[in-house]
Amino acid sequence: MTNAPKYNRLMLKLSGEALMGGADFGIDGPTVSALAKDVVGGLELGTQPCKVIGGGNIFRGVSVAADGMDRGSADYMGMLATVMNALAFQSALQREGVEARVQSAIPMPTVCEPFIRSRALNHLDKGRVVIFAAGTGNPFFTTDTAAALRAAEMGCDGLAKATQVDGVYSADPKTDPDAERYDSLTYRDVLARDLRVMDGAAIALARDNNIPVIVFSISDRGNIRRLLEGTARCTIVDGQ
Repeated sequence: MTNAPKYNRLMLKLSGEALMGGADFGIDGPTVSALAKDVVGGLELGTQPCKVIGGGNIFRGVSVAADGMDRGSADYMGMLATVMNALAFQSALQREGVEARVQSAIPMPTVCEPFIRSRALNHLDKGRVVIFAAGTGNPFFTTDTAAALRAAEMGCDGLAKATQVDGVYSADPKTDPDAERYDSLTYRDVLARDLRVMDGAAIALARDNNIPVIVFSISDRGNIRRLLEGTARCTIVDGQ
């Protein structure tokens, strides 16, 4: 018998880089398909997953702004990149037989649905995966902040930040062998120590809405299901 999932409605935050596979940029089809299969594993537990995907694999607004482009324009271009990623992930889910909807904070009705909270909740109740694109629809806000905002609006009981390592460390464990790993942290710890789990606005939103942030590795296939079951190695950031 399958145990009840630890998180019934989970917001999954994927970076755009998670879709690249071994490439230097763009979208790697086999990688996206493998991630979609991981999401299907979570659906089999009876959960209602929703997600936000970054756009760094296609366009990174901050780096382009540093080269002279206006930051606002660069961020809008980055938002469009997240729509491309969301459509790719939607297609991968549909190939797995899962209904999915993309909702964009920037209206583009010929491409996807606009973000409408009540419609998104209805999709989740019907067992569809909802992918939120275009960030918050505003420049100067990251997709981490968008994920925290949508998690609050959807009534999620967890916000999972997918990374390349199995939790939060005091430094980059790939370059610092003495980096300390944390099993749990408080929101205050993250902000005070500037641990860069997510940007400060995202952590503050999660804190104010009492949404735990779970940092885990997306590199281990099947880890999304293990996270939902409560068995994945991770770091939990909450108010405790």
